[in-house]
Amino acid sequence: MKIRVSMLYRFLTLLLLLTAYCFVAEAKKKEAGEEKKKYQRLLYIPKDYSAKKKYPLVIYLHGSSQKGNDLNKLKAYGLPQLIDQGANFEFIIAAPQCPSEAPLWSSENWFDALFEELTTKYNIDTDRVYLTGISMGGGGTFEVAKKNPDKFAALVPLCAWQSSASDICKLKNIPIWTLHGAADDIVPISQTEEKVKKLKECHGNIKFSSLENEGHGIQWIYGDQEKYRIFDWMLSHKKK
Repeated sequence: MKIRVSMLYRFLTLLLLLTAYCFVAEAKKKEAGEEKKKYQRLLYIPKDYSAKKKYPLVIYLHGSSQKGNDLNKLKAYGLPQLIDQGANFEFIIAAPQCPSEAPLWSSENWFDALFEELTTKYNIDTDRVYLTGISMGGGGTFEVAKKNPDKFAALVPLCAWQSSASDICKLKNIPIWTLHGAADDIVPISQTEEKVKKLKECHGNIKFSSLENEGHGIQWIYGDQEKYRIFDWMLSHKKK
């Protein structure tokens, strides 16, 4: 009888310890911003979409002025504007909206929920997932990719704002093309130059375009079909 009581006591003690561990782990997860968040988004599906074919996925991150809960705000510029104007693309495009209460794209874990949803519902080539954004979205491109370096085939950050050069070498195996206006008086080009320098020091695969006489508003890059053609560059890469 004493043996059974002792075994029961040990079992209950172990159960309590495991429960406490789970609560602590979950609390730490939330503190680290790892709790999955579901952001509302615009979604573009190619006109020829077929379940028999795999499609690349481009995730587009807007700038700080488009935060909130009104998806129509996203159509002011960038990829959502081009789609709204009737542009056609051969890949799926997801444009999430960062809520007002989230300071930055990297403040919360919205990526996992979006990635799981899209790869479950649609026939996406997971070796051809790309991330791009402008201003706050450009900074978010760097920061979100640092947290998910195994997910992306290529990155295109434009005039990246609020991103750090720390841990940038986590991205050394991802092809990156970053662009910045040389006359940008909102986000100094030096912020991009610092990240480029550090990535090159750790042998990162990065291409840098300094746009002479251009300021912060370089969203026209997304519609450029002659000189830069960033989507052709993106789609030329597959995840290693």
